Amino acid sequence: MPQTLVKNVDFFVAALSQTYVAALQLDPDGMYSQVGIGIVEKFAEDYVRLKRFDGSVSHYDREITKFQHNKA
Repeated sequence: MPQTLVKNVDFFVAALSQTYVAALQLDPDGMYSQVGIGIVEKFAEDYVRLKRFDGSVSHYDREITKFQHNKA
């Protein structure tokens, strides 16, 4: 079952454990779709930076993005 990351402590734990996190955003039909996946490299009150498999990074706005990872 996926766990949603909301609080700063959630992102902190995910970053320390090097857990892959999925970034989801609403599509035009109102359904969440995955727009990225990676390890939390940096987070702030307004954004999260994920490092992808290939080493590239993406920034996601916390207001419009839902972050999830699978519970172990």
